[in-house]
Amino acid sequence: MAVRMLLNVFKEVCKVPTCAPHASNLLRVGRQMACPLQSSRLYSYCQSTGSEPDKLYKTLELEVKGHDRIVMRSYQQFVQMAARELDVKISKIWEPPKAVIKRWTLLKSVHIYAKHKVQYETRTHYQTIEIKHVTGSTADTFLEYVQRNLPEGMTMKVTRHAIETLPAHLIPPAASSSPESDVKGQAST
Repeated sequence: MAVRMLLNVFKEVCKVPTCAPHASNLLRVGRQMACPLQSSRLYSYCQSTGSEPDKLYKTLELEVKGHDRIVMRSYQQFVQMAARELDVKISKIWEPPKAVIKRWTLLKSVHIYAKHKVQYETRTHYQTIEIKHVTGSTADTFLEYVQRNLPEGMTMKVTRHAIETLPAHLIPPAASSSPESDVKGQAST
């Protein structure tokens, strides 16, 4: 119930264009459901940066690693629920078919008795969640919420693919004359 209420507040804040980059400040408030615009310092900052265009991301890739497959599946359901509530579209979720297994063989004794050995192993499961076509403010809010609720023993690596404009030195200059006149000019010389 509390998670749904918090997600609804995030959803409302993300729709406000001047305050959207700072919607993640709701998480820092704690149990109070206060709007970040109530702070005068934050309000003035929102007003001064309100004219900046929001950054666009083509894809966000969340790579999650953990040792327990059941905890990873539970976390996957949590991420899907949070994305559904925030209107974030998850395009793909996949995981490799096998876990990465590392094994160590050690002697039980420090000095001798090579016959008596112990074998330890770790299994690391990977899962990748791909999110497409999201704005910077929505991505920041979603990622902060999801990363704060990451279970113990799991790590997350986020890769952002931003949509950028073509640099000025790569844009071809505008032709002042039509291509036909260029061909006539080359033929006469």
